[in-house]
Amino acid sequence: MTQADLQATINGRVLVPGAAGYDEARTVWNAMVDRRPRYIVQCVDAVDVVAAVRFAEEHDLGLGIRCGGHGIVGHAVPDDGLMIDLRPMGGVTVDPTTRRARVQGGALLGALDQAAQAHGLATTAGNVSHTGVGGLTLGGGMGWLARRHGLSCDNVISFEVVTAAGDTLRASADEHPDLYWALRGGGGNFGVVTEFEFALHPEPGQAISAEFHYPVAQAGPPMRRWRDLSGAAPRQATYNATIVEQDVALGLVWVGDPDDGDAVIAALGDELADVAEPAARIVEPMSYLQLQIREDDIEGHALRRYWKGHYFQALDDELLDALLARDGSDLPNVSLQAYGGAIADVADAATAFSQRDTAFEFVAAARWADPDDDERRMSAARRYAGTMDRFASGAYVNVLGDDGVAGLRLAYSEEKLARLTAVKDEVDPENVFHFNQNIPPSTA
Repeated sequence: MTQADLQATINGRVLVPGAAGYDEARTVWNAMVDRRPRYIVQCVDAVDVVAAVRFAEEHDLGLGIRCGGHGIVGHAVPDDGLMIDLRPMGGVTVDPTTRRARVQGGALLGALDQAAQAHGLATTAGNVSHTGVGGLTLGGGMGWLARRHGLSCDNVISFEVVTAAGDTLRASADEHPDLYWALRGGGGNFGVVTEFEFALHPEPGQAISAEFHYPVAQAGPPMRRWRDLSGAAPRQATYNATIVEQDVALGLVWVGDPDDGDAVIAALGDELADVAEPAARIVEPMSYLQLQIREDDIEGHALRRYWKGHYFQALDDELLDALLARDGSDLPNVSLQAYGGAIADVADAATAFSQRDTAFEFVAAARWADPDDDERRMSAARRYAGTMDRFASGAYVNVLGDDGVAGLRLAYSEEKLARLTAVKDEVDPENVFHFNQNIPPSTA
């Protein structure tokens, strides 16, 4: 088994340790991930993916799939295994007449946003442009358009997927419907998606971000008012909040007609000011494309990272008090993002994605540079997020860490896990695709 043997079956490049480009290819978003695959196959088409999957199975190599590389655990990078690097397959083709986009499996969200916005169209696509379309969508796919148009997975018309057997299938409502159901929220358990077909929606591309800042010690009353107002928000508005050190920013992101947005934001500002005057007001009109890249620098690839997440069906007063109890050291940053709207319109049984009755998604995220700080920073994030465990209804599969079966039970009901296992039994009975939030086959 040599690099030459594998390269003979691949149209793209095969990288091994020491080769030019190898270290760049194995470097992902979380700098804590420092693993060395035996082979990195930079696939240029689905034929390459088939060859790589078959080679990995024939030679008993652990198989990881890399696109944007944003998975916090770094499942894409298997130590001494084979990594399929899909980034050369990054093309996006838009048909403005049918309002459809064909997106290759290695495309990043920015490529999808730009191609669609060139025609005044968009679909739900996360919050950071260098995230991979594949990982985001297969786990569900939250973004600023989700309350209007549903999650990313709700907008997939069909998937082209390479299975563990090396077969290339198209999964849709009419073809392989069980696999289509599982791919919409079940993660990377079922194969390598080499193409997504998305529904697009008319979006003129105008957005507004509004933030009203308070010191954490004074944020309780205005945060309660912000929470109370969130339930009646128009679908163009996604209420969001952040806590960074001792600063709390309460606000929303508006995507739609700016005049309507200005009115909604002014009303929110007045309501909050009635409770307590904010220390700062930041209202920024921007294009949708500017909105989609504004967190890119914050979320760059040079830092070590750890996070914990919850779903909340409500933000009751006791939970808000726990969120604002910021009296420790090394505390993680916090984000809250509203669900509801079109997300909740979809029946829970319609997709593998669960928890559609979520009101807010919570993430406590730490980032740092020094490896000596690893345990201290991770422990602080776990302690802080742990104070909110009792309020949580579950968790988003794309935010899980190394949580094993316990994590899966936060993301999926027992009924859904049983159905996902049945699909796994059919398409991957040997658990070839196990570097993920793994749903093992029943025979494992």
